[in-house]
Amino acid sequence: MFTKGLELCERFFHQAAKPIMDKYFGGLAYSAGLLGYGSDVLGYDDEVSADHMWGPRFYLFLSQADVRKKQELMDAFAEHLPYDFEGHSVNFSVPDASYVRRPEVIRAGKVSPLISIHTFDEYLAEYLGTADLDNLTPQDWLYFSEHRLLGLTSGKLFVDGLGIAHILEKLRYYPEDVRLYLIASNWSLIAEEQAFVRRCFDVGDNIGSAIICARMAGRLMRLAFLYCGCYAPYSKWFGTAFSRLPIDAAIGQTISRALSAMDIDQREDGIVLAQKLLADMHNTSGLTKPVKMQIESYYGRDIKVIFAEKIADVVVKKLSGTELEGFRLIGASEGILDKLGGHAPWKSE
Repeated sequence: MFTKGLELCERFFHQAAKPIMDKYFGGLAYSAGLLGYGSDVLGYDDEVSADHMWGPRFYLFLSQADVRKKQELMDAFAEHLPYDFEGHSVNFSVPDASYVRRPEVIRAGKVSPLISIHTFDEYLAEYLGTADLDNLTPQDWLYFSEHRLLGLTSGKLFVDGLGIAHILEKLRYYPEDVRLYLIASNWSLIAEEQAFVRRCFDVGDNIGSAIICARMAGRLMRLAFLYCGCYAPYSKWFGTAFSRLPIDAAIGQTISRALSAMDIDQREDGIVLAQKLLADMHNTSGLTKPVKMQIESYYGRDIKVIFAEKIADVVVKKLSGTELEGFRLIGASEGILDKLGGHAPWKSE
């Protein structure tokens, strides 16, 4: 039976690594755990994950005064860690050109474990781009990779002598104005294309219709994460994480039907109903006053919409007086690059 990486790593730390630290570095203040990159941090790992950057591993965080002991610690681990733990190699290959390391079985010599040692500020600066979490601006939040925010706030600290959990609480979720801005942006982007699923098909562009349907589905799914107050992972785990959100099952079912439909009526009905269900979710969220939403004709045409811009407009009003007032509704960094070709002019012109 497959053992989840997070469970394996916690046992590895307590049973194999911590005794070495207790013996040779008694009294050292530190935090240790598994966070950041990796499907094991999110709990999505399986047998396929074990081929690289997976196995007995952890991060060790030291104070600025003690980080000078990094090499001593690595030397002690290399000398005293076992060659394998619960059937998994503790030794890993040297990094390849992409900095990827793979389990590499050895039976003699020193172990090269998958252990990283940093100050927490060093780690944050490298992983997130800044360690100054007390002075983050809305722009900072919108530039951050959402997947990296998820990685930082997932996983587990096995020992926390430095109080890192308290620091990570500052990243637990988006500030409310940023969350509202992202909600308004996604509804606005949906509104821009809401009539195009049918319109593209009607002019003979079924591929374009399907692509737009899929793009709208992704934005609706992202809205579900925002309403649930959960960071979304990157594409590989996006659908998996969405399927585990505490939302009405009909939302996922309707989106799935829209994406798999070969018939344009089924595609349009599915994606429009999914919009209506997310609009209902908005109205029960309490973030704004309820917005009357219904499926209706697009300016008398044979095209079904809910006029999604109505939600975007009411959410934008909540941003009045905040630093995000007047910002173009283009979402976070990934959406900005898609829409503006790599440029990010934050203020509307």
